[in-house]
Amino acid sequence: MRQPVTEKIDTLLIYIIVGATQDESGSEFRRIWMTVVPVTSADLDAAEVSWFAALCSDDYQFLGVPEGDLRSSWEHCSDIVKTAESQGFRNVLCPSSYQVGQDTLSFVAGCAPITDKINMLAAVRCGEVQPIMLARTLATLDHMLKGRLTVNIISSDFPGEKADSAYRYQRSREVVEVLKQAWTRDEINHQGEVYTFQGLTTDPVRPYQTGGPLLYFGGYSPSALELCGEHCDVYLMWPEKEDELAGRMKAVHAVAEKYGRTLDYGLRVHMIVRDTEKEAQEYAEYIVSKLDDDYGRKIRERALDATSLGVSHQSKNRDVADEYGYIEPNLWTGVGRARSGCGAALVGSTDQVMSKIETYQKMGMRAFIFSGYPHIEEAKHFGARILPNLKTCSLPHEYGRVPTDMPATPLGNGVRR
Repeated sequence: MRQPVTEKIDTLLIYIIVGATQDESGSEFRRIWMTVVPVTSADLDAAEVSWFAALCSDDYQFLGVPEGDLRSSWEHCSDIVKTAESQGFRNVLCPSSYQVGQDTLSFVAGCAPITDKINMLAAVRCGEVQPIMLARTLATLDHMLKGRLTVNIISSDFPGEKADSAYRYQRSREVVEVLKQAWTRDEINHQGEVYTFQGLTTDPVRPYQTGGPLLYFGGYSPSALELCGEHCDVYLMWPEKEDELAGRMKAVHAVAEKYGRTLDYGLRVHMIVRDTEKEAQEYAEYIVSKLDDDYGRKIRERALDATSLGVSHQSKNRDVADEYGYIEPNLWTGVGRARSGCGAALVGSTDQVMSKIETYQKMGMRAFIFSGYPHIEEAKHFGARILPNLKTCSLPHEYGRVPTDMPATPLGNGVRR
């Protein structure tokens, strides 16, 4: 049997119980752990557990072997979302890329009437849509979903474009600043390097949620950390060794601290969970058993984020992995041979995967975005084995963003002018 690597971890992560609270019934104690860095939801004893809608030609039985019934059609992708909701996932990431598949915001709109509990995490590549009209689109979606919209801010190149990284992040910064004005003020006034807007009423762009949808963000460059630290709510990371994840958290917290802010943290990682470790490892080998590495490289290179700093770190993980693709126990990099972006999976038994998730929670992670191949089947494996053992939550509700009644907005119960 192939065994995961058990190499020494460079940095020891120490977690200290700093207190215990008793609930109102007096029957249950809840531990509060010292996290790697201060987090916004420090006393939250639950996690927002999300799944992934494969909108961008990214569903396979065998990685790198396209199959027609797993194409990114409306029928298949909406079935993934409905399955995730029925299994008990609290959010679903809807990615964006120039691939055969579904346009992100159109897809999110289509999901509004076929779901009623699960949140939708819409990836928005800043600049694709003029910021004022983007604010209007997001306000519309937020009302359609009755506060179940969350937004993943991304800054990768447009199709056919190779823009300077500093410019892309400046553009994203200004888009986010315009959105926050749209969601919290009576008028939009923005003077920037990329956009200028003056004296625009926010009536057409007021969202359902108080303060607008939560902003999730991932990126490793200094410009990315600066944008996230100043403006975003949840910092998303791709899988790396635990000490490296801790370093990512410390780096972005140092920026947030300059602005008097804290963040919550999340991890985007693939998932293979079975009753035993042997079964999970065998399935990991099975899904790459027909992969042609040259074709896998082509799949990686066609992504819009293929040359990003984050993707280069995922590639480095594969370079330092052991002969079976593991960089630490239960963290397998083989999935990254046939996709860009998130390039590793948690592989193990129910107990092993639960233990790994609990470690991440102790570090300070409050959001998880999982996925697996094929997406519907793996969502059911996770739903049967892990979700019954996890206390889950919706972060927009925990943040107090979602009103209990229809809000007094122009699209809600407000005065029509």
